[in-house]
Amino acid sequence: MDEDDVRVRAARGSRPRTRRRPAHAEAVDAFVTAVDRGRYRCVSADGAVTAMKARELGRGNIVVGDTVSLAGDASGAPGTLARVVRIAPRRTVLRRSADDVDPVERVIVANADQLVIVCALASPPPRLRLIDRFLVAAYDARLEPALCLTKADLAGPEPILAVYEPLGFRYVVLGRPLSDSMLADLRRMLAGRVSVLVGHSGVGKSTLVNALIPEADRAVGAVSPVTGRGRHTSSSAVALPLPGEEGGWIIDTPGLRSFGLGHMSPERVVQAFPDLADGAEECPPGCDHLGAECALDAWVAEAGGGAAGRALAARLDSLRRLLRSREGADSE
Repeated sequence: MDEDDVRVRAARGSRPRTRRRPAHAEAVDAFVTAVDRGRYRCVSADGAVTAMKARELGRGNIVVGDTVSLAGDASGAPGTLARVVRIAPRRTVLRRSADDVDPVERVIVANADQLVIVCALASPPPRLRLIDRFLVAAYDARLEPALCLTKADLAGPEPILAVYEPLGFRYVVLGRPLSDSMLADLRRMLAGRVSVLVGHSGVGKSTLVNALIPEADRAVGAVSPVTGRGRHTSSSAVALPLPGEEGGWIIDTPGLRSFGLGHMSPERVVQAFPDLADGAEECPPGCDHLGAECALDAWVAEAGGGAAGRALAARLDSLRRLLRSREGADSE
């Protein structure tokens, strides 16, 4: 039989593949306000839209705060579902890890301007080391930190302010009941910016959100009388628009009892303690700030035993606990 008589069937998938993707020239820009099991709640110029991630985006994560482009039905009508086809480059990224020995980072929020650390002055008691962790994450993410001290009716803010006021970032002190003047101070801090609220469970983040945005209707929990810890009432991050001419957004996050920094190098942790920067310059090259050769001890001792010296000593102790905990040698 002649070779020309043999029929050869073309193999499946013989059509040449292409890396070209649709341009989606008609896609509309939107802001991601919530993420829930593969569905993304977004806000575009025309209103609220629910979307899913397009297959072409692969495994990239979309988080609250992302600016995305939507294709398909972006009308937001009931029963419609748009597709997220592009994610804009992120200006800032707030990250954490599961613990201090886990190097895998988890993105919490994108494109925020400031990190507002909410800390109760009592019930639950303040945890300065957790505040330090938040500050490390804020400086690393290039977010401007701010401090919101709640429950001033139960305890005074002076001990905490003595530690953090020298760092120069903004703060507000709030008591109960929340007065108009207190809320006015907080509104000025938040106006026109994308602000992430973080804090230990039970410090009053949801109460603050409800006071600023009554229609938000965030669930409010109580502090356990047995453990002295707050109960989680927010299960996921959500972005809420602030009322008023200046606008702005609040991103409320779930209450946190720990904040891992395993994804950060020791150098990045040290850089988040600017009040110790002058003393660190006297350390030998490659100093890990944990050994006897570290110059920070002598530098802090020169500050004396006054309030300033005690504050620096507390900050140095916090720095070293963070560095040790990253190596699994110390705990919170």
